[in-house]
Amino acid sequence: MKRPLVLVALALAFGSTSCSSTLSQPFANLKSQPITVFRLQNWEPPQAQPGAAAVPGANLIPPQIQQWLAGAAQALPPGLIPPGLLPGSTPAPAAADAPRFYNFRIIQSVVVSDPKQQEEILDLFGKDSNFEVPRQQCPQIYAEWGFQIGQGAPPGAPPGTPPAGSAPADILVSESCDQVQMFNYGWPYGQKTGLTADAQKKVDQIIRRAFGG
Repeated sequence: MKRPLVLVALALAFGSTSCSSTLSQPFANLKSQPITVFRLQNWEPPQAQPGAAAVPGANLIPPQIQQWLAGAAQALPPGLIPPGLLPGSTPAPAAADAPRFYNFRIIQSVVVSDPKQQEEILDLFGKDSNFEVPRQQCPQIYAEWGFQIGQGAPPGAPPGTPPAGSAPADILVSESCDQVQMFNYGWPYGQKTGLTADAQKKVDQIIRRAFGG
């Protein structure tokens, strides 16, 4: 009687491991696709119109970003913080024609070629356990990072434009807003668009490896 019970236990354990390694869609179908990671300017003060009166408080950093800078962002090297947010740092120069990823200025981008790093990124977004209902709400998302999983736009197209018939999974990640937003596909986890504490650490590790921080 003991041997069948042992076999059943092993089968259940194996099945549990297999399920835990399964990625959600669309990430399961994007395993062999290229991945690009973006550093983004999460906030830019509004540009004053010529002759217009200054708006009080318009240049103040949003409270969600201030809270992030005082907390989780301290785990990142200063060189990975968007320009102009830390005291004494130089603001990013205003440029209407700067390259952008879903309206966020691209500070730096890198194509991830290491298979292990690719697997880490797919594992991050492809697992329900990495996400929860956001702990806070922002009036708008302030994205520090962007991920494009899949074939990018053709040369000359605006950033974030999917090629016909082969849309990439484009993802904005805002640690300051505790929010993830995906384009071109439906988010597989419903209202669970916030990062868990462990997932936030995973994001920071991925960013460090990608940009050498």
